[in-house]
Amino acid sequence: MAGFKFYHYDPSFGAAVFFAILFIVATTRHTQLLFKNRAWYFIPFLFGCLFEAGGYIARAMSARQTPDWKLMPYIIQSLLTLLGPTLFAASIYMVLGRIIRFLHGDSYSMIRPKWLTKFFLLGDILSFLGQGGGGGILATAKTESSQSMGNNVILLGLGIQIVFFGFFMVVTMVFHVRIYRKPTTVSLSTAARWQRLLWVLYATSLLIMIRSIFRLVEYAQGNDGSLMQKEAYAYVLDALLMVVVTAIYSFYHPSAVLTENATRTADMESHGSGDNYPMVKEHGFQRI
Repeated sequence: MAGFKFYHYDPSFGAAVFFAILFIVATTRHTQLLFKNRAWYFIPFLFGCLFEAGGYIARAMSARQTPDWKLMPYIIQSLLTLLGPTLFAASIYMVLGRIIRFLHGDSYSMIRPKWLTKFFLLGDILSFLGQGGGGGILATAKTESSQSMGNNVILLGLGIQIVFFGFFMVVTMVFHVRIYRKPTTVSLSTAARWQRLLWVLYATSLLIMIRSIFRLVEYAQGNDGSLMQKEAYAYVLDALLMVVVTAIYSFYHPSAVLTENATRTADMESHGSGDNYPMVKEHGFQRI
């Protein structure tokens, strides 16, 4: 394709190696937490760490090939770093549903917990397919029309992710406000730090949202856009933010709240206390 360049700069080998190491460390840590706490809902998050690590390893390989870049490392680094955050989002969606059930706050959720995770995972899958398909088209584009098609498909995938993630943040905030105003017995009696976990969801969701908006603008500008011209943008507004997301969950892992023992304790406390808060319609909250 005339005028198409893999990079508009010489990729930094040192930066790629640095972030590859950080994501390898994150992968190791989340593997440990996953099996230690049997937190199977965090399997997508672990694969997101693997995608990021693999992406920056491929980017380091690509940097070593400057200026005669090969297609395969470029494709791998483009796709894996594009798709990694989508896998992070999948686990984050599942955490909210588990918090709601853990606190017996079903009636406080805008979407029934039975459908909440499925609804947001559907959006995540559509986003994944859009970004992955568009990335594949763009990476192998040989004409301007195919490049434009790849960009548009990626933009569609990113747009879906932003819309669903924005709605997810609204659903989380509405649930938080409702249970704060009218706590369930479980929310008052449990020692689990569920409110801190909700704030962790807010923080990490915001970071992923910022990254997704950056990618949306980047691909909207096209291959010759200003955001494609400088490597620093990709590291500061994508790689760094995603490292922070993995680090936050390394220190504040959802399994500290959502353990089987804690759930059973919450069930016993609720059934033994005559809890009337979340399970009746008198509260006046409506769900979709």
